[in-house]
Amino acid sequence: MEMIKSVAHWLSYAYYLYVFGYASLFKVFQKSSMMQSMQSLGFNKTWTVIIGIGELIGVVLLLIGLYNPQFKNGAVLVLFPFAVAAFTAHMAHQEYHHFYNSLLMCILSILLLATDRTFKIIL
Repeated sequence: MEMIKSVAHWLSYAYYLYVFGYASLFKVFQKSSMMQSMQSLGFNKTWTVIIGIGELIGVVLLLIGLYNPQFKNGAVLVLFPFAVAAFTAHMAHQEYHHFYNSLLMCILSILLLATDRTFKIIL
């Protein structure tokens, strides 16, 4: 069971890094398709770049987290609001073909924290 949990954790981590990595870079480097998509959601160029920088900070923390686990957990906590916001924005604008990745990122955020050996919530 521990092996399955570990495999699920690292596969989720890799996909999480991939999705946020390309999304943040597309926003920061202002790829035209991403800029048009964000424009249709109501975000101008400035806000799109700011969102991209926030996501990029989370991605860098994810990469640092490979060597220092608390940074990985912190990165997931930083990126989780971006996933929720993306899901909400796509659903509000009825872009049902785009909401799958954002929904999956919301689920993977919880999965990554739940399957991490060093993350604990103490109430």
